[in-house]
Amino acid sequence: MATVTFGGINSGLPPNLVEQILESEKTPIKLLEKKKEKAEGKMKLVTELEDKLHAVETSLGTLASVKGFNDIKLESGDQNIVSGHADTSAPKGTWNVEVVQLAQKASAITNGFPDKDKTQIGTGYFKFDTPEGQKEVYVNSSNNTLEGAANAINSAGIGVKAAVINDRKDPENPFKIMLSGDNVGGDNKIEYPRLYFLDGDQDLEFERETPALNGIIKVDGFEFEIASNTVTDVVPGVTLDLRQAAPGRQVAVTIKENREVVSTKIGEFVKTMNDVLGFIQTQNHLDEKTDTTKTLGGDQIIRSIQGRLTNLIQNQQYGVNSSITRLNELGIEITRTGVLKLNEEKFNNVLSRSPDEVRKFFAGDGFNTGFVPSLRREISTLTNQAFGSISNRKKALQDEVTRIDQGIDNKTRQLGRREEQLRRQFANLEETMGRLKQQGAAVASMGAPAGGLNLSGGTMQQG
Repeated sequence: MATVTFGGINSGLPPNLVEQILESEKTPIKLLEKKKEKAEGKMKLVTELEDKLHAVETSLGTLASVKGFNDIKLESGDQNIVSGHADTSAPKGTWNVEVVQLAQKASAITNGFPDKDKTQIGTGYFKFDTPEGQKEVYVNSSNNTLEGAANAINSAGIGVKAAVINDRKDPENPFKIMLSGDNVGGDNKIEYPRLYFLDGDQDLEFERETPALNGIIKVDGFEFEIASNTVTDVVPGVTLDLRQAAPGRQVAVTIKENREVVSTKIGEFVKTMNDVLGFIQTQNHLDEKTDTTKTLGGDQIIRSIQGRLTNLIQNQQYGVNSSITRLNELGIEITRTGVLKLNEEKFNNVLSRSPDEVRKFFAGDGFNTGFVPSLRREISTLTNQAFGSISNRKKALQDEVTRIDQGIDNKTRQLGRREEQLRRQFANLEETMGRLKQQGAAVASMGAPAGGLNLSGGTMQQG
C-alpha cells in the first residue's frame, strides 16, 4: 500500500488525525484479541487438566496386576554373609542358610620384582590350560616387564585376568603379577604350569596357586554344592548373593510381603488424584475477586470429570470377589473440600490383615472389574484423542481461536484499506485548502489601495 501523508498546514487539522481515527477503529480488533486470549487461556487449562489425568494413570503403575499388591522382599539376618532378592513367585517363609565355602576362581601369584615397568622378565610365553583348551600369551622384548606382561594377558581374551599388585611384605621386591580366572566354580578350572622365559633380568615363577572350587552351603541343614556365589535354584523365585563364608553360622533368610512399597504406591495414587480434584476445586472457586473468564469454572468439562471421579470414589465396586468393595473401607475418603484423604494407619492395618482382599478390590480381574481398571477406563474415555470430552473441548477452543484469527486478519486488512482511503482524502483536502488559500490571497491583493482606482476610465484624485 502506498503511503500518503499530509501536514495539516493548510487545513489546520492535527497532523496525526489519521492515526487518531484508526486507533478508534481498532476497537473491534482489540476485542477479538482479548477474546482469543481468553480462549487460549482456557485451552491451556484444559491441557493442564489432561496432563494431571495422565499422571493419575501413570501412578497406577502395576496396581492392577497381581504383582501390584503382592510385592515381596527378602530380609537377611546378616547382610554381610547373605543378601539377595525375591520375586512375586517366591513362597513366603524363613530359611536358615549357612555359607560353608564360597565358590572361588582359579588364581595364582608370581614371585616379587623390585619394580613393575623396568626389570625385564625375558622373552617367552605363558601357557594356560582352560575349559576352552590350551591358551598361550607371548611376551617379546617390547613388553617384557611385569606391567607389559599383564597388559598382554588382559588383551588376549583367554578368560584370565592379570593385575600387578604391590605386596609390601617384601619391601625389596613388592611387585607381583596376580592371575585369576573370569568365573568362579569347579567348572572353570585353569591350570597354571611353569612359565617359559629366557634372558630376563630376573626369573619369573608362580609362588602360589589356588584352584577353582565350587561353593558349599547348607539350607535348613541340607548341604548343597554350588557353582556360583549367586544362587538361584535353592529356593524358588529367590536369588541369594553369598558374600562371605561363615562355617557354623546360620543366617535366617525371610521372604515376606513388602507392604511399604504398596503403601508408597497408594500414597502416590492419592497425591495425583488430589492434583486433579484440587485443580477442579480451584477452577470452581468463586469470590468477589474471581475473573471467571480466566478459569474453567462452570465449564461442562469440569462438571463432567468431577462427577465421574466422585462417583467412582464413592460408589461400590461390583464383581471384585472381595470383602472390600469401597475405597473408604481402606481409609481413603473424599473430604468436604472435594479431595481425598488417606488414613495410612487404617490402610496398613487392612493390608496387613487381608492383603489378598485389598488386591482383589484394586485389581479385580485386571480388565473389566476392580477399582484400578475402572479408573483407567474413565480416564481413557475422557482423554481419548478421537472422541474424549477433553479432546473435544480442546478442539472446540482451537476452532474458536482459528475463527478469531481469521476475523482479526479480515479486520486488519479492512483497516489497512481504510487508512489508505483516509490519507488520500486528507491529502486531497490539504491540496484543495492550499489552492483556496492561494486564490484568497490573490483576491485580497487585488482589493488593496494603489493611488486610486478609476473604474470608469478616469482618474480619482485623493484629497
